[in-house]
Amino acid sequence: MDVRVGDILTMKKPHPCGGNTFTVLRSGMDFRIKCQKCGHEVMVPRVKAEKNIKNITHTEENTK
Repeated sequence: MDVRVGDILTMKKPHPCGGNTFTVLRSGMDFRIKCQKCGHEVMVPRVKAEKNIKNITHTEENTK
């Protein structure tokens, strides 16, 4: 799965605040993602995150 820093992930399950869109801050074996609704940052293992991704929106700077 092609997930890069700056991408916006729409997850299957929402964050406890109610938002289900997250910005990728770091990628590797773990993803550091930030909730776009409340701003909370979470470290999620790559395997768990990839199972829960519904949609990936690539930003302009990542498509070059």
